[in-house]
Amino acid sequence: MAETTTEQRATNRGPGRLLIAVYIVFAIAATSRAGLQIATKFDEAPVAYLLSALAALIYIVAAVGLARAGHAGRRIALACCTVELVGVLGVGVLSIADKELFPDETVWSDFGSGYGYVPLVLPVLGLFWLWRTRRDPA
Repeated sequence: MAETTTEQRATNRGPGRLLIAVYIVFAIAATSRAGLQIATKFDEAPVAYLLSALAALIYIVAAVGLARAGHAGRRIALACCTVELVGVLGVGVLSIADKELFPDETVWSDFGSGYGYVPLVLPVLGLFWLWRTRRDPA
């Protein structure tokens, strides 16, 4: 039995499930890291730790958006992936250009080098997946 167009285009099917799983893993990792840093040494690098918390929030919301798979979910995921890409590029450039801006690393520092550059690749994959699963303009 052939899948319907909606099922073929859902963001939570096929490779989309792996993408959602990676977002969930990064949400857990970034939330744990930010939570610990904020609770134990917030005064040392508040901007860096708040950026890690923001990254965690974006990962959580992006995962939910991709998992919902409807029109609203796609819009949420698109916004999150876009903000995430701008964030990792901006923080990446700033963290290399001026090390004093971020006395401690964030999830996005040095383009996510502390996480194997996955934070740099993840929003690109998310945006590609959203583009790949879009409806054909008719």
